Amino acid sequence: MFDLLTVRFEMSILNTKHMTQKPPAGARAKFGAFIRYEREAKEIGLREMAKKIGVSPTYLSKIERDEFPPPAEDKVKVIADILGFDADDLLARAGRVSSDISDIIRRQPVELAALLRTTKGLKAEDIARLSRDAQKAKDK
Repeated sequence: MFDLLTVRFEMSILNTKHMTQKPPAGARAKFGAFIRYEREAKEIGLREMAKKIGVSPTYLSKIERDEFPPPAEDKVKVIADILGFDADDLLARAGRVSSDISDIIRRQPVELAALLRTTKGLKAEDIARLSRDAQKAKDK
């Protein structure tokens, strides 16, 4: 009996350590693992987070364990708001693009595809400069 309790205790310690470890560096962590890490880092409980998102704790737990795919766009945006992340960045982590971006691309697919392909290989600051220049042109 004592050995069984010791084993269970040690396993719970291992599980706790695994839960609070930072997702692997380098390649982006899977959506669920990333959300779980950030939620725990902000000391938000699973039930509290699920309630704020409008989903069941069981569903959120399965997402965090990457047993279910990321939720719908509106839920991902709520998660981004709760965790303090940019919604577009979190949607990208979920393997999605915001619906408003998709709508914009559908209106001018050839031109926007060419623009995006042109930016491949540019540094983030160069893309930001292009964005500012495009905004100035739009405001004229």
